[in-house]
Amino acid sequence: MVHVSALVITFSLSLLYPIAKAIYNVAFHPLSNVPGPSNWAASRIPFIRCLLRGTLVQDVERLHRKYGQVVRIAPDEVTFAHPDAWTEILQPRPGRQQFLKDALWWSEPSPKSLINAIDPATHARIRKTLVPAFTSGALKAQEPIIQRYVSLLIERLRQQVHAAEVADGSTNGAVVDIFPWLNFTTFDVFGDLGFGESFNCLEHSEYHPWIALIFDNIKAIAFVNSVKFYPALDWLLTRCIPASLKKVQADHFQQVVDKVRRRMNWEVTREDLMFHTLKEAKEGQGMSLDEIDYTFAALTIAGSETTATVLGGIVNFLSADGARCRLLSDEVRSAFASEAEITLSRVGGLEYMNGVINEGLRLCPPVPWILPRRVPAGGERVCGVWLAGGTAVSIQQYVLNRDPALFHDASSFVPERWLAGEDSQAASPYASDQRGAVQAFSVGPRSCLGKQLAWAEMRLIVARLVWAFDITAAGRERDGGGGGGALQWEHLRTFLLVEKRAIAVRLRRRQARAGGRAEGGASGSA
Repeated sequence: MVHVSALVITFSLSLLYPIAKAIYNVAFHPLSNVPGPSNWAASRIPFIRCLLRGTLVQDVERLHRKYGQVVRIAPDEVTFAHPDAWTEILQPRPGRQQFLKDALWWSEPSPKSLINAIDPATHARIRKTLVPAFTSGALKAQEPIIQRYVSLLIERLRQQVHAAEVADGSTNGAVVDIFPWLNFTTFDVFGDLGFGESFNCLEHSEYHPWIALIFDNIKAIAFVNSVKFYPALDWLLTRCIPASLKKVQADHFQQVVDKVRRRMNWEVTREDLMFHTLKEAKEGQGMSLDEIDYTFAALTIAGSETTATVLGGIVNFLSADGARCRLLSDEVRSAFASEAEITLSRVGGLEYMNGVINEGLRLCPPVPWILPRRVPAGGERVCGVWLAGGTAVSIQQYVLNRDPALFHDASSFVPERWLAGEDSQAASPYASDQRGAVQAFSVGPRSCLGKQLAWAEMRLIVARLVWAFDITAAGRERDGGGGGGALQWEHLRTFLLVEKRAIAVRLRRRQARAGGRAEGGASGSA
């Protein structure tokens, strides 16, 4: 009888505890005064459900539109779509402790990497080692490598066009899903710059198995991160992973290790991304060998997938907007007499090109939300709201960039909002746009190290594409939504990385504006 009573009491407590906890979270928690839906404040379940569906970005956007620029989205997390959040959360300031990365999202294995190092001193040491490889001087030396793969991209796309026209006996060009080709290019560039050897995606017109495994497991990564909110489940999950899966993971990482070792054994000196890192390692400074392995594995994804995401968005929007695509192609084609003239030193001065890329970064940020930092002990005020120490705080970049209060015609692709002429005209509807709110490469000591490299790739790829091809959207969007011909970017899901759906564009050999003569060969690079 006593045994039965104990079971009843245990069962009752197991039911009452989460209810009591939810009531406390909503009504009595230190964050109870922060605006937001009560069910999100009560437990992590709504957050996790949206994360697993890949709709967290869109769902949180709706919450921000309803509740304002500061919203409570979990019992212990507040998210911001406020321009000041960039400085107040990410930028160290005198007299204030740093907001450190949330260990729940960035569990620190041993060894650490540039990406997951939470301790500021460790991160600074690793970053200092890498900085020389990402300077403007280093980029100038790396340009021939970047150009090689951009030329190979154009060659492969010309071959696609030529094959399609031969097959149907027309000059209608080819319908191409551009997203994989952009990924092929950025991964090949980083492979060569980082390891001294390409992933050969463009060469074989397919993903390298190492890259394919990453894309195939994006949803699984979201699930693993969701379980971390419940330590008991996390503990159980780690012990239920089959040995075969652990071997796949180990073999996957070993490929990076092998690439690093081959690069270390080079007898030829080349000042690529690995050069300065290995030089300091040999001198007993900078990073340990294990830190190099983990850092370059992370940088391969961070430095490739993200750039391809923005490029995909840019091509998608341009293909659906014939007038703006013509403005860009006219600017590029009038600036250069041949593809060989399209260099970094010259393409950087194209004003409309820069506006197009900036607008792509605004509407298609490769990191739609900045993963949480933790408020330091003692608490801090962020965007006018006092938060207790330990509170998770995140920045909703996607939501911020599309805020109608900050940008006129916020959801539309308008490169003109970035032009100097627009800014100087008081009558322009874009004159009051808060362009400084767009920080696609983040700010502070953890801002993107590869910003200049990303800009170099985007400028060269976009310029070469519109120089070589006339680009239009092919058919209606692929996700079953309304018309328009282009993919609706707002429908893409996010599993930490942005989902890659087909961006079908029609590529035709460029036509002379007067006379209609096709220019450019059917295949071959510049």
